[in-house]
Amino acid sequence: MRFRVIKSRSCRDCGFCSTVNICLNAECIGCLSCYYACPYEAKRIIEDKSERRYVKVLIDGVQYSVPERISVKEALRLSGYNIGIFPEEGDIQAPCNLGGCWSCIVMADGEPIRSCITGVKEGMKIETATSLTPLRIVHGPEPHTVGGKATPWTEGKGTRYIEVAIWAAGCNLRCRSCQNYSVTYDNSSEPLTPREAARRVTYYRRIYGVNGMAISGGEPTLNKRWLIEYFRELKRLNPDGKARLHLDSNGTLLTPSYIDDLVEAGVNNMGVEPKGLRLETFMNISGIEDRSLAERYLNTSWSAAKYLIDNYRDKVYVGIGIPYNSDFMSYEELAAIGDRIASIDPEVQVCVLDYFPTFRRRWMRRPSYNEMLRVKKILNEAGLKCVIVQTVLGHIGP
Repeated sequence: MRFRVIKSRSCRDCGFCSTVNICLNAECIGCLSCYYACPYEAKRIIEDKSERRYVKVLIDGVQYSVPERISVKEALRLSGYNIGIFPEEGDIQAPCNLGGCWSCIVMADGEPIRSCITGVKEGMKIETATSLTPLRIVHGPEPHTVGGKATPWTEGKGTRYIEVAIWAAGCNLRCRSCQNYSVTYDNSSEPLTPREAARRVTYYRRIYGVNGMAISGGEPTLNKRWLIEYFRELKRLNPDGKARLHLDSNGTLLTPSYIDDLVEAGVNNMGVEPKGLRLETFMNISGIEDRSLAERYLNTSWSAAKYLIDNYRDKVYVGIGIPYNSDFMSYEELAAIGDRIASIDPEVQVCVLDYFPTFRRRWMRRPSYNEMLRVKKILNEAGLKCVIVQTVLGHIGP
């Protein structure tokens, strides 16, 4: 609580913090959303030594005194509420702290708010009831000729539209090479209910005449209640046997029970992207500095891939994604990743994404076409039968 964020001299006036990730408060509350969202790392954390008074807030009918200039989420934590990251852990889930996923929704003075980026006010009345309609910021739908990690290669990637997709804002990782940062860090667009999103996707499925309906991000799995209700509604609107209900995820929150619920809700395509094999690589890619949390994320993503294949191979088309760039992954680690996947299932579809320079790694060189061919060869030599690599010249399939 004893810090605030200020603009530094490296600011390029790109407008990101005034159009995409926008502060909701008159004074800094130290939520760090703008700090993590700034593409040029032009935000600086400084110690806040100014005096703070206490304000009274009413939480679920009980009065508490909390410091001013803090988020509602922090006020809840100080008042004894458990703030969780993983599904079903905590009284309030706040996995992204960016404002895009709306997981931490509560009522404040009769209005639904995001507790992670909204500041407390004197006399604020807060209700943590979970019966609120879930909300989520999403981009799209848009048609795709390629699809995602779990789009079957047999669909004919790159030859015609094969999916419509939406992208969910918010993420629990802080990847410095985020490939979709304008979605990930969006906290200003109007959120949708699960039903609204499902209806839009269904409409565009019919417009483009495709079977695939995908959601990616950001990280779609952050707001579990929204995602489960979205897929249930999507399944209801698309009961035909050709419909592909596709989830692409980093897998870091996909516990076995969460996977069970998703499959029950209708998901029949699921892609998981473990970001590395070694913990140091994962931390480098993801930007997660808490070693114990990073280890849990990494283990959960690999366990999710194995659980899906072991338990749902006959119901779900599974794809495994691998991020690659020589700046954060060696050929040796890539080969070890191939060995691990092959030990689970050598036939599973594996998609390698050639991470390109963007966001906070604009200096990073995109892998060459020949480099990606070598990546494919390494994974094939590890025993994998279905390897697809993304290259500057398009996708190379199995």
